[in-house]
Amino acid sequence: MMFFKKKTEKKTYDKENKKPVIKASICNGEQVAGFRDVHTGTFEEVMLIRDSEDLFRFKNEYGITEDIEKIY
Repeated sequence: MMFFKKKTEKKTYDKENKKPVIKASICNGEQVAGFRDVHTGTFEEVMLIRDSEDLFRFKNEYGITEDIEKIY
């Protein structure tokens, strides 16, 4: 039986209207990666960030190369 590494699927987002951000809780330090609408400020959760590997996976899935802003 052979095991294959799961291929990472590239996902897209509306780069004109949405900005990638990490929403962090000041109470318990929980971090959630997602996208904030630049016009309304609404936040769309995508995935929980537990460590730097999760952050790398989020950036890789969506093709994000720049630093991600952290909001509280």
